[in-house]
Amino acid sequence: MPLSPDDLLTRLRERGIAYKLYEHEAVLTVEAMMAICGDIAGAHTKNLFLRDGKKTYFLVTLQHDAQVDLKAFRAVLGARGGLSFASPDALREQLGVESGAVSPLAALNAAPGSVRVFLQDSLLAETRVNIHPLVSTRTLSLVPADLVEVLRAEGHEPTSVALPESAAA
Repeated sequence: MPLSPDDLLTRLRERGIAYKLYEHEAVLTVEAMMAICGDIAGAHTKNLFLRDGKKTYFLVTLQHDAQVDLKAFRAVLGARGGLSFASPDALREQLGVESGAVSPLAALNAAPGSVRVFLQDSLLAETRVNIHPLVSTRTLSLVPADLVEVLRAEGHEPTSVALPESAAA
């Protein structure tokens, strides 16, 4: 049974992770999120749930305005075969969330090692990072080091990744 958003917040509090929680109408795209949540201090994110030709799953969190070139990401992520967006069914089965609610914290609903988690290096240098807590009607603002700490504590070692050259151009 996947964690509920409230279960997730309880788990963060139990770990001593400080956060700010913002409630808002549902946002399903980066554009909608920026229109509603853009004034929240900190870095805003976009999240990609990808799979390769060998059915390895990748959860990638980037700055909200990062340009994505899936071909360029293949080598960076260590993908084998083609890289594509995972299906909505895989999103529900692997991460326990619906489209629009993806965040690195959704990895807590996956078995350790079943989804590889990547965080853009520039996000880790920010003062705060804003992500969804398993639902698209809330935004959670927390310190990047705390995000990394909770992922590690739950068996998901995040990998810091720079945008590939062709994606950054």
